[in-house]
Amino acid sequence: MLFWGVFLDRLKYAIIQPLHKNDDRCDVPKHRPVSLLTSFSKIFETLIQRRILKHLTKYNILSNEQYGFRLGFRTDNTTYKLTTEILNAMNHKLLAGGIFCDLEKAFDCVNHDILLSKMKFYGISDKDLTLYQSYLNNRYCRTAIYNVSENSNKVSNWAKVRHGVPQGSVLGPLFFLLYISDLSKIINKTLAPIIFADDTSILFTNSNLIDFNKNSHIVFTTLNKWLRANKLSLNFSKTNYVHFTTERNMTVSLKIGFNNNFITNSSNTKFLGVTMDNTLSWNNHIDLLVRKLSTACYINRNAKTYMSAASLKMIYYAFFHLAMRYGIIFWGNSLHTSTIFRIQKKAIRLMEGCGNRVSC
Repeated sequence: MLFWGVFLDRLKYAIIQPLHKNDDRCDVPKHRPVSLLTSFSKIFETLIQRRILKHLTKYNILSNEQYGFRLGFRTDNTTYKLTTEILNAMNHKLLAGGIFCDLEKAFDCVNHDILLSKMKFYGISDKDLTLYQSYLNNRYCRTAIYNVSENSNKVSNWAKVRHGVPQGSVLGPLFFLLYISDLSKIINKTLAPIIFADDTSILFTNSNLIDFNKNSHIVFTTLNKWLRANKLSLNFSKTNYVHFTTERNMTVSLKIGFNNNFITNSSNTKFLGVTMDNTLSWNNHIDLLVRKLSTACYINRNAKTYMSAASLKMIYYAFFHLAMRYGIIFWGNSLHTSTIFRIQKKAIRLMEGCGNRVSC
């Protein structure tokens, strides 16, 4: 298969299982279409992935601003980069603003012809390019939804996939990184993009308010033109602008838009699982975390009567510790962290059966 540059047709069939993200379960856009592929397909995809990564690493093709789906890069690295840039701007008394973009169905809208042309531009040719073209062409999928009342799956008819890369595959994320790798180079001419897969954030700073406003409009127009040229679109309702400042300074509101579609000005935004407010006080994130941890305590309290200590400990690490640990290097020095640690002590006392006055 690798020698002839052909990906077997039998490995191109995928069952789509909708994975609920948030909010209303009956709302179709609130689900992520995850492709269930054969294990044999993933083995070959892993071999192909290694070949591509070797080429991309050798010629330094992927941009340094891209942190998603890359070895040695985590969400912590991305958040650290963003917060460091914001704090540096504040320390130098510069105006700092960020546009936090939400791409609409980014993985599903990848144009195959554009992707293959970019691969060719990056030096992928001959049998390798033929293999990737074979991988993308003539793919089929059908959707399977579990019916609770009948205790069975309801499946649709097979349909041909004409665009997009399969989510849940090994090659899908890497192909998407290749597809948007030139975005950071276009934006980087004027401002600092920070990208994690399809989560694109653009931070811009300036000492002059007029230039600050001008730069925001230039970069947003440039971004939307690139998206249109690459058959992608921005979800304006979920894209927002945040002006970062100290508590003593005033917030600057900007009217940023493209073709009469405008994004909202917000005092906080959710960035890779952490809620950032415009003063980096982390109050909003801690408030949300308190609710989540209180729910975890409630689960442990109800389970205590019929579960062993070892099982309660597993529940604690799954629902409580994991949520509390995430992003703690950023919000851990906030003035309001004492609330989080009080709830943690409460959860530990529940597991151990200790009274409220017992030290832990």
